[in-house]
Amino acid sequence: MVGASVDRSKYGNKVLRCYQQHGKEVYPINPRASEVEGLKAYPSLGSLPVKPTAISVITPPAITERVVREAAAAGVAHIWMQPGAESPEAIRAAESLGMSVIAGGPCLLVVLGYHE
Repeated sequence: MVGASVDRSKYGNKVLRCYQQHGKEVYPINPRASEVEGLKAYPSLGSLPVKPTAISVITPPAITERVVREAAAAGVAHIWMQPGAESPEAIRAAESLGMSVIAGGPCLLVVLGYHE
């Protein structure tokens, strides 16, 4: 989960907790945190102990555009740009790099159901 936040009021934290609430394996990506919600945080996709096939992104659009390139280099096949993280450029770049993209739709909190 790229954009994981240590601030429980931010969506970057709520999305991570939603994955946890549903028993999903999740790795927080945050270059400024060592831990998020009890999980070891990683500074980048390339530093993960596993090769991710899918990621959720909740970052500002300009950062999402950089994340797309990093995701392609890490072998990511599927990217879910949470509302507010997407941009036309990020979507085009991900699709041109062969990734399947979810963008412009509901957020993970709605799809999976999140409880505070």
